[in-house]
Amino acid sequence: MTTQFHDTALSGEALDQIFREARSYNGWLDKSVSDEQIHAIYELMKMGPTSANMQPARIVWVKSQEAKGKLAALASEGNREKIETAPVTAIVGYDIDFHEELPWLFPHTDAKSWFEGDEDGRKEGAFRNSSLQGAYLMIAARAVGLDCGPMSGFDNKAVDEEFFADDPRTRSNFICSIGYGDPSSIFDRSPRPDFDRFNRIA
Repeated sequence: MTTQFHDTALSGEALDQIFREARSYNGWLDKSVSDEQIHAIYELMKMGPTSANMQPARIVWVKSQEAKGKLAALASEGNREKIETAPVTAIVGYDIDFHEELPWLFPHTDAKSWFEGDEDGRKEGAFRNSSLQGAYLMIAARAVGLDCGPMSGFDNKAVDEEFFADDPRTRSNFICSIGYGDPSSIFDRSPRPDFDRFNRIA
């Protein structure tokens, strides 16, 4: 049976670049990422859907050697070199008070009132939607020709104190190094399950 897709579907080459052939890199080629490329990633990332168009993600793009050293010192030993050698590492954080921005981000209704007085609900929404935005960031980076190396394995509290000191209502979610991946730094592709293993159509 031939699978039919809409005629605006991305090419196989584009899907390979973003998904099928893309990998999580552990090492990087000595090639810089420009501020223009960082802006291009964000301009794509921000278009991804979120609940009520909330934009809880707060990102610090760690690019200077000084900032890399500070972040690496707060990461697990196995992640330090990945951060120090990457052209840039994005700290994807989330603002617990994201709802303050909803009057202009979601002007169709009083969405801010949905979250007022419910900090636990805001934390849950901010974490979930910043995770979505972090995934969009990786897709965007790959779409503009870069590679990614997402990581946990760092001291969240210490990172918050170091990189979000001016915004104490922001918490770090995960980090993602971005650059031109060194092919020698990746492992063989790990298994991916067939559809029927974890899916059903009801």
